[in-house]
Order: sequence, then structure tokens, then C-alpha cells
Amino acid sequence: MALARARRNDGPFNYWPGFVDALSTLVLSIVFLLSVFLVVQFFLSQEVTGKDKALDELNARIAQLTEMLSLEKLGKASLDAELAQVKAGLAAAESERKALSGGLAASSDAQGKAAELGKALDSEKAVSARALSQIEVLNQQISALRRQLAALEDALDASEKRDKESQTRIADLGQRLNIALAQRVQELSRYRSEFFGRLRSILGNRPDIRVVGDRFVFQSEVFFETGQATLLPEGRSELDSVASALIEINKKIPDDIPWVLRVDGHTDTRPVNTPAFKSNWELSAARAISVVQYLISLGVPADRLAAAGFGEFQPLDSATTEEAYQRNRRIELKLTER
Repeated sequence: MALARARRNDGPFNYWPGFVDALSTLVLSIVFLLSVFLVVQFFLSQEVTGKDKALDELNARIAQLTEMLSLEKLGKASLDAELAQVKAGLAAAESERKALSGGLAASSDAQGKAAELGKALDSEKAVSARALSQIEVLNQQISALRRQLAALEDALDASEKRDKESQTRIADLGQRLNIALAQRVQELSRYRSEFFGRLRSILGNRPDIRVVGDRFVFQSEVFFETGQATLLPEGRSELDSVASALIEINKKIPDDIPWVLRVDGHTDTRPVNTPAFKSNWELSAARAISVVQYLISLGVPADRLAAAGFGEFQPLDSATTEEAYQRNRRIELKLTER
């Protein structure tokens, strides 16, 4: 009898505060899940405007849902552990009640204790039933999240498939474009060779006019006096031959080939500072423009010409001799793409 009173005073079967905490945690988890679910639904309703952005968003959502699923699994495991403890307490209470029930004939206090234990057992069973119900709801929500995760993975797979197909088409188009460009370059190279051949036959072998790579190089003295950008009569005569060959080749080049004759002006490294030209930049550009303007006056289409001034910054000879200076003062003609 004294042992029974001691057990009643210690109250080992008062599990109610623990269950209140567990239920509060469960309710907060459910609210959190519902909030996350609504947020996920909101973001899923947004239209994906770009493939790369869609893939990034889907990957981020999958990672978030996976983390949430892991957290919910941990919460469920915690609830399962608490439920196991409750069941263990119920089993202990049931055993104690049976033991006390067997001694009812010997003690009226034991009968009261048995009644109290029976009530406690009934309360524990009710709490256990509610916990099981909450766990079932949580399992349903986890299943819904898994379905949502599967749908996102399907959407990601479909997006990746479309992206791969697009990349394949882009690669194919790029290859076709490269082939077409290569064909255009080859075709333009053929006309360039024909143009240069025509100029060679017209101009002959002159030391002040030479071919360097893919361009004709004229010494500036052929066209201009020192420090000037006005064409000399001898230079106009040379440009007459160039214009004649250019007009002739223009008739042969298809209209869809975007070619231009680029006229580049170059000076030597010695600085220039005159009322007309404050720097070699201005002098080289003015000379190139003079050549272009004269070619236009001879009938060369203006949209097939371009003028550029390079000053002293593209020398052919880095020496500081008079011969090097003369080589670097030049006008270059290059038939190229626009």
C-alpha cells in the first residue's frame, strides 16, 4: 500500500505535457508544409521565359523539396519514436493495472489506483489515436510532396530534352552557316585573285607598286606629295586603271557577296604638324579618303568602298632609315568582306 502511494505521488504516467509539445510541433510543421506548398504552387504558376532560367528554377525547387522531404521524414521519425514511448508507457500502465486489479480484494486503495490507472490508460489511448491520425495526415502530405517532386522531375527531363534538341539544331545550323561562309570566302578569294591578276597585267612590274599577301601596296609618292593628301596627276592615272578593273570585276561578283575594296592609308613614324593635318592619323585618313572619292568619281559604287587611316602604327619596316620610311608611307588596296 505504501509503495502504491509512492508511485501515485511521483506521477510517472503524466505524459500530457509531452503530447501537447509534440502536437504543437506537428501543427507548426503542417502549417510550414502548407506554406511551402503554397509558395511552390505560386512559383510553378510562373511562365518560364528562358530555357537556362527554367532549368535553374526547377533544380532549385527540386533541392528545396528534397530538403523539406528529409525534414518531414525526420519529424515523422521523431513522432514514431514518441509514439513508441507512449505505447511502452501504455503497456507498463496496463501491466500495473492488471497487477493492482489482482490485489483489489486485499486493498481498497489498490482499487482506487486501478481506477485511476484505467482512466489514465484511456486518456493515453485517446492521445495515441490522435497522434496516429496526425501521422496519417503527415504521410498523405509527404506523398503529395513526392508526387509534386516527381512532376517537377518530369518537367525537368522534358525541358532538358527540348534543350538538347535545340542545341542539336543550333549546331546543325552553325555547321551549315560555316559551310556557306566558307563557300563565300572561297568565291570571294577567286574574284580577288582575278582582280589582282587584272591589276598586275595593267600596272606591270613597277618597284613602287607591289603585292603583299592579299593586298596591293602603292608607295605614297605615287599619289601624293610629302605631307599632302591631294592626288597627283600620276596618281589619278594609276587609279583610273584600278577603277577600270574594279568596275569590270564588280559585274562578275554576285550581289549577295558582301565585298568592299578597303583603302588603307599609312605614314612613317616621323610626326607631322601642319595647318591641314595635326597628326599622322589625320594625314593617313585624308589620303585614304581622297583615293576613295576619286574612285567614286570614276563610277565605282560608293557602297563597295571603305577608307581607313592607320597613321604610323602599322609599319612594314621598323628601321629608322630613309628606305624604311619610304616603304612605310603607302596606300594599300584590299578586296575583302564587308
